[in-house]
Amino acid sequence: MSDVNYADLVSFVAKALVDDPEQVKVSEATGPRGTLLELSVSDRDIGKVIGKEGKTAQSIRTLLSAASAKGGRRVNLDILD
Repeated sequence: MSDVNYADLVSFVAKALVDDPEQVKVSEATGPRGTLLELSVSDRDIGKVIGKEGKTAQSIRTLLSAASAKGGRRVNLDILD
């Protein structure tokens, strides 16, 4: 599982949720605390990736955490608004 592209995973999930998938962008940065992914979507779709009380965002983070743990890495997700 070490060859998984975590940015592609987040992008795939986000594009399935939003109305404007062309506006989905995921950037990746590696630092001392692991990998940080930053998800950006159009202004009108931000609520769709965050969800009620942040439940959709937490679900995306859970998927990412499970995938990255299997690969032995730490990956965090920030959703930019």
